[in-house]
Amino acid sequence: MSSALVWFRRDLRIDDHAALHHALRRHQRVFCAFVFDRAILDALPSRCDRRVEFIRTSLVELDRALDALARAAGSPGGGIIVRHGYADEEISRLADTLAVDAVYANRDYEPDACARDARVARALERAGRRFEDFKDQVIFEKDEVLTRLGTPFSVFTPYKNAWLRKLDTYFLQAYPVRHRALRLAPKLAGERVPDLAEIGFEPTNLAELRLPAGMSGGFALFEDFCERIDHYKLARDFPAKKGVSYLSTHLRFGTLSIRMLAQRAWSLGGAGAEAWLNELIWRDFYHMILWHNPHVVDGNFRREFDRVAWDDAPALFEAWCDGRTGYPIVDAGMRQLRSSGFMHNRLRMITASFLTKDLGIDWRLGERHFARHLNDYDLAANNGGWQWAASTGCDAQPWFRIFNPVTQSERFDPGGVFIRRYVPELARLPDRLIHAPWSMGRADEVACGVRIGVDYPAPVIDHPAARERTLARFAVTRN
Repeated sequence: MSSALVWFRRDLRIDDHAALHHALRRHQRVFCAFVFDRAILDALPSRCDRRVEFIRTSLVELDRALDALARAAGSPGGGIIVRHGYADEEISRLADTLAVDAVYANRDYEPDACARDARVARALERAGRRFEDFKDQVIFEKDEVLTRLGTPFSVFTPYKNAWLRKLDTYFLQAYPVRHRALRLAPKLAGERVPDLAEIGFEPTNLAELRLPAGMSGGFALFEDFCERIDHYKLARDFPAKKGVSYLSTHLRFGTLSIRMLAQRAWSLGGAGAEAWLNELIWRDFYHMILWHNPHVVDGNFRREFDRVAWDDAPALFEAWCDGRTGYPIVDAGMRQLRSSGFMHNRLRMITASFLTKDLGIDWRLGERHFARHLNDYDLAANNGGWQWAASTGCDAQPWFRIFNPVTQSERFDPGGVFIRRYVPELARLPDRLIHAPWSMGRADEVACGVRIGVDYPAPVIDHPAARERTLARFAVTRN
């Protein structure tokens, strides 16, 4: 009886799961496993991390769902084997223990993950076993969408057009699992999903946030979004509105299938669905960029920007991180990130532009800060977004176009609703002052109960002057 081990990573679901589908199709006995990888967890700066709790909660649901599915099919049971250790070592050891013929996994495109998978493949091969991986977290990968010259794209719009031309039902078809559930193998005796404390972590405020975990949580958010998707194009840029999908964390950890989401958007049509599908294409684009250009992890996509000299300004960077810049829309976004692990996409652009174009600080510092705090942190998308804002990346915002934080605030939070939610010390300011509170006179400060420079910071930088410095900073790239 041939057997296989399916290694779950960023694909914490049952339905439409490529690796699980292929393992069940090819083998009579299929085990499932997940590793809390110490190579990743030990590097986290805090033992209180929402992402770890999200994963653990999702695993509990996945474990129960696999067991219920197996039992319903007539099997003695199923579930997921969970280990805490170094993934390459744990998977090889587990493959030996279970005496499987092959390990199946869905493909990861990050350089460190590729190196890890290569180590696992070599170890398995030495033991006479195979490592099989499959496309699952994107619609198109690697070289599947190329220019007419056969080279990778570096600009989004022509990539999007080629992506849409290539798309058809073949690339959106699901990978069925349930009809072969009888082949799911029971867990080892005594196996269970460990508590957070057992892997060295503490509970977070995840339960207080409106971010349900697991397959059921992702599907509930998706169904809610489908009822609003027609308004997505108009509402998505306003952080005080319920305009976005809130699905990014579920996409990051694969509790929902990207094929299901893209298929729904493609079939629905209309301005809202098309705008959202465009965001899913951006996701594929950045994964393609990372695959072909791994140097972007620590370096500029466009090498000419290596000549840009960023400022060493730790006090300004700390003010930005803490939401104390004196620019309310920037501070509101940064405080939202710290308190919830979420930041609205428009605010990601505004805060990133402010760090790089107003404060003159290296985008890599901002990217790493987001990596520490974002629930949906994804290297490809986060890196791509930061390099876009800093004008060092592919399809970048031209360096001479610089977001004005006040006009951005006036346009996308006109009534200051979002600002008042996260910067409560400004709650009593009228709309005419909320976007630039430093413009208040003494009488306004008394009336509003806030003193600029005391209760709320004065601006740490003058935007017009910072804009001129940025233009001069980037001018060296023209030489």
